[in-house]
Amino acid sequence: MTEMIKEIDTLVVGAGQAGVAMSEHLTQLGIPHLVLEKNRIAEAWRTGRWDSLVANGPAWHDRFPGMAFSHCSPDSFVAKDRVADYFAAYADKFNAPVITGVEVKRAVRNVDRPGFTVETSHGTIQAQRIVAATGPFQKPVIPAVAPPAEQIYQIHSAHYRNPQQLPQGGVLVVGAGSSGVQIADELQRAGKNVWLSVGAHDRPPRAYRQRDFCWWLGVLGLWDAAANQPGREHVTIAVSGARGGHTVDFRRLAHQGVNLVGLTRDFADGRVSFQPDLADNIARGDANYLALLDAADDYIARNGLDLPPEPEAREFLPDPECMTHPLTELHLAEAGITAIIWATGYASDYSWLQVNAFNEQQRPQHHRGVSSEAGVYFLGLPWLSRRGSTFIWGVWHDARYIADQIAIQRQYQRYQRADSHSNDL
Repeated sequence: MTEMIKEIDTLVVGAGQAGVAMSEHLTQLGIPHLVLEKNRIAEAWRTGRWDSLVANGPAWHDRFPGMAFSHCSPDSFVAKDRVADYFAAYADKFNAPVITGVEVKRAVRNVDRPGFTVETSHGTIQAQRIVAATGPFQKPVIPAVAPPAEQIYQIHSAHYRNPQQLPQGGVLVVGAGSSGVQIADELQRAGKNVWLSVGAHDRPPRAYRQRDFCWWLGVLGLWDAAANQPGREHVTIAVSGARGGHTVDFRRLAHQGVNLVGLTRDFADGRVSFQPDLADNIARGDANYLALLDAADDYIARNGLDLPPEPEAREFLPDPECMTHPLTELHLAEAGITAIIWATGYASDYSWLQVNAFNEQQRPQHHRGVSSEAGVYFLGLPWLSRRGSTFIWGVWHDARYIADQIAIQRQYQRYQRADSHSNDL
């Protein structure tokens, strides 16, 4: 534990995976820095997730290059608390200067002198540079269509822990990304009657022809894609490491007993209405799934790999009744629904960072994390530099780039013009 100081070259705000990665690279470059964390290291993994959550990628992939997960198979999916322990141990490995229990309240650029004044819950710090490593998952988002809170029990997926915390009765889960499908599956297996509202999504195979999809995205160069396809910026990904890892299959969920519905439209008079787009959303997810299988098959043929064919991966279950005759309206009480879980994502919160680094929508303006405000950097955001930026290994590589940029700026700032000398020969 580093004691609180008053001046520092680089202040890193946040000690999740992004902040720990940033600290490692700054340490290697010999750049004086401090990491402030309002809770514990990797707190979101401990208390911002449900009890049974595991990493969505295998242990060999979802880690930093400098340390493997101990006492587990490389192909296993690590439980959330062990992921948090991993980051704490990683920080200890290089004696990261992390101070926990300190919240950053406000940061402003200094006038007529370099750097920033940073107000914290434990005093004021002068910093030449700031790295905002708080990530994108700051404020759980519940859409405006949600009914009044007093009408029905409802929580965001960030506050869901286990089936026992919910009241008796059925559950509507809104959102079919990784969180939504895993929570809906868990609730149904616990005996709940579950409705799952499915919007647009990508649906990769968990594994294909003896390789995890993380491996396929790697060899196909898809992790390094520099930008998402136009119109797909907000499309979620449905993938799961639960129960040893499996491909998310909405038809299988329906045959298992989960009631699938389309995108949630609105609530009124005790009823909820849905868009009639369930079959289309699932079909587009199927197309995404099959496209990756095609790309994998092409890669295997092109490189002469000895990976056994898997024709059954292209076989789909029959379309369930909920797809062929989609439900567009539901009376909550008559259906016995007593709870709603909103698996509808998060918004960032940079209200503390009062600098000229945001656009009109208050989104960070940056290139690969280097912001439009000199001396301010962002880390851990989706598509910061590539598709893999929000993943554990991806944020490590993004942090290395930002650390290099900080080192370059420090070199320029240290320059002093040599004294003039006579031209004696």
